[in-house]
Amino acid sequence: MSNVKAPRSLRFDAAVGCGEDRSDNYSGTKVSAVASLIAVASFSGAEAQQPNLPPVTVDAPVARPRPAAAKPSPEQVRARTALRRAARRNQPAQAAPVPFPNASGLNADRDPYANPQAPYMATRVQASGKFPEPLLNTPKSVTVLTKDVLEDENVTTLRRALLNTAGVTLGTGEGGNAFGDRFFIRGFDARNDIFLDGIRDAGVSVRENFFTEQIEIFRGPGSSFAGRGVTGGAINIVTKQATTEKSFYNMDTTFGTDHTKRVVLDVNQVISPTLAIRAGGLFQDAGVAGRDYIKDDRDGGFVAVKWTPLDTVKLYANYIHTNLHGLPDFGVPYFRPGSPTPGNIYRTTAGGAFPDFGASRNNFYGFVNRDYYSTKQDIGTFGGEVAIAPDLTLSNKSRVQRSVQDYIGTLPENPIVTNPNPALWTLSANPQSRYQVTENIANQTEATWKTNFAGWKNTLLGGVEISREISSIDRYAGLSSEALPGGFSGSGSLAGVNIFNPQFTFLPFNTATSLTGLPTKIAIDTASGYLIDTANWNDLIIVNGGIRYDDYNIKVSGFGTQNNVPNVFNAQEQQYGLPNFNLGLTLKPLPNGSVYAAYATSSNPVGAEFDGTSVQYGGLAPVLNGNPNQIFGPEKNKAIEVGTKWELFDRRLLVTAALFQTEKENARESQNVTSRAAAAAIPGCSYNLPAGSGNVSCITAGAAYRIRGIDLGVGGKITDKWSVFGGLVLMQSEVTKSLIPSPQPLLYPTNVGRPLANVAHQSFSMLTKYQLTDVWEIGGQAVYRSQMYGGTFLAANQGTSIPGYWRFDAFAEAKVDKNWTAKLFVNNIFNELYYDALYQSATPFVFVAPGRSVSMVLSARY
Repeated sequence: MSNVKAPRSLRFDAAVGCGEDRSDNYSGTKVSAVASLIAVASFSGAEAQQPNLPPVTVDAPVARPRPAAAKPSPEQVRARTALRRAARRNQPAQAAPVPFPNASGLNADRDPYANPQAPYMATRVQASGKFPEPLLNTPKSVTVLTKDVLEDENVTTLRRALLNTAGVTLGTGEGGNAFGDRFFIRGFDARNDIFLDGIRDAGVSVRENFFTEQIEIFRGPGSSFAGRGVTGGAINIVTKQATTEKSFYNMDTTFGTDHTKRVVLDVNQVISPTLAIRAGGLFQDAGVAGRDYIKDDRDGGFVAVKWTPLDTVKLYANYIHTNLHGLPDFGVPYFRPGSPTPGNIYRTTAGGAFPDFGASRNNFYGFVNRDYYSTKQDIGTFGGEVAIAPDLTLSNKSRVQRSVQDYIGTLPENPIVTNPNPALWTLSANPQSRYQVTENIANQTEATWKTNFAGWKNTLLGGVEISREISSIDRYAGLSSEALPGGFSGSGSLAGVNIFNPQFTFLPFNTATSLTGLPTKIAIDTASGYLIDTANWNDLIIVNGGIRYDDYNIKVSGFGTQNNVPNVFNAQEQQYGLPNFNLGLTLKPLPNGSVYAAYATSSNPVGAEFDGTSVQYGGLAPVLNGNPNQIFGPEKNKAIEVGTKWELFDRRLLVTAALFQTEKENARESQNVTSRAAAAAIPGCSYNLPAGSGNVSCITAGAAYRIRGIDLGVGGKITDKWSVFGGLVLMQSEVTKSLIPSPQPLLYPTNVGRPLANVAHQSFSMLTKYQLTDVWEIGGQAVYRSQMYGGTFLAANQGTSIPGYWRFDAFAEAKVDKNWTAKLFVNNIFNELYYDALYQSATPFVFVAPGRSVSMVLSARY
């Protein structure tokens, strides 16, 4: 009886119930046994009753004709096809099989904003309320450096990461602060447009990457998204957060040339299904390739907690501490164009850094026994989200932050090249110091409401943001700043430093330094309200718009010199109302493509850069020696952008293209006049120099300039084994309105028609990686920057520049087993001599980029 088959009517679904998990609860053996018992019982019962039953005749079933199926119309076929495509789009992406799953990007510590099948391709950004649509449908150029991109570029600071990105250039610190991150996006200063998890990072600092998940670069005015400033773009650093998905334990250890040792820990522990803690640490002891004596030591840690006590409630908190310390590098001296040299020795009309004229790129012009830097940041964030209703979410987050910028460095300035023997050319070692403490308290409350009306899916976000930023800027006593050569007794500028062979590197310094105790204090209070709406009609038409109002108040107080009387306390205050808006329209001809147009405005109020303390550098000075009533109003910006985005190669490669134009009005402009009296006669001139100081830099407002260009980007996978990430930006800049010339004698002609300073008008980058086998991957990166011009405020009018360059990097990766990976990097393969930035003063110095370096990174993933 074991071979008895169940009747066809006893179907499996009828026996166990439709919709149940049959594979887990019922095996084939159990089904056969049940069917056999039923069949035996039926057979035995029929046999026992057979003698008492009359014969039964069963007629054969009569086949009934079925109605002919109607052929679907073309409209029905198209509708059915559209439904099937929509269902496929809504299915979660299936991860491709990998030989060592725990060593791939498909684990709990993967970038949650990237395509799991193509980790170089970001699909969305962190601010899902402000940007609810995927990047494909967002009417704005956004470049996202995902976790995998950062790892394969082997960059450990925000500065190096952005310098590998097209359309971003580096500027030196200004306003007496020659140190710290200063970026230009699409040609506009963005030093105070850096955000951390959506809240402005007001610290004047150098930022590490060990706590970073990804970096988002929003190009064009920030308008309703970010608030004040944000002319060329904003940078958002997305930090690592705890996850309840899975516990993991990661470690990355780096050994490299230039005595480099670096260890990064990253641990996520799931305490319960609703609670997780993530913590990490950093230790680094390193030099800098191609630079003598420079130290780049770092340490830090972070901790993040996530708790979801209810499905509708999420609470989180995190804390970050970083300390970057070592010997600061202020680069090498610059050979001014047309400098007087007997017999035309080294005469050049272009000028250039002295390593281009025979000086060693390794030369250090500071003092090992005096110079130092310490850059610290402590950042705490806590907040939560509550789903009040299925379509209504309320969120709130607060930030408490403290940053310290503390350094004494030496600027190689004012080269003297009049001696017929170049070996005797000298410069002045000019000390630069700062002790700046910046604190920031901010609160951000947002409500997100999702509705569906007449086929339009709306995501409406309203928010209120309140912040207070305060800073105290002091300097060390006995150190002259931006001074001409003079006496030297351990302080002040030291003249006679040999350009080709600096001889005072190890001078002893036995006197302890102390602060002046006369700080400049800045306080900025901002209260903002904004409303942003994104409306999507059947995934064919998407409209995005927003408005924002910032109430901006700045107060500056401190000590200065007024009418030749030192240490006079004074204060200045300004308040502005800054309304701005943006509007974008996206059309989707196909599900994997979009075409868009966008328009936005923004405003730059005085003092927003936060490290400048004079009008020469966009700040608000506590003492105005020139025209005390002349404080400039906000700069006004407007931008238009049209572009297209496409997801190609099975939607694993995002390709973008955009044309853009940004215009600035009421821009600051500087001109040198021959005397203080002449400056006072220029309408609207503001200056901060005492009487009898000779040539005066006169700052006026009312100029205008324009930058236009094309922005191309790509990120993702071309094939299953070939990944790419990069971009190309081509720009043209021009001063369109200038107050120069004025009736007074000038050192510069009109600025109209001149390009802007600190802008690389052509830039390119491309990172690529290929998987040779299940174990081996190889990759590399090419970076290009065109020539950058120096200049005073606004225009490239100093006749100085640094040349363009190509740089190439390479790496090879081997997956040792499912837990261990080894990666070999060679950065700047050809040891290219190039420069990152040019200081804007009349006696500039130049930042030298790192030379060739080799490093091995051992990564453990458990």
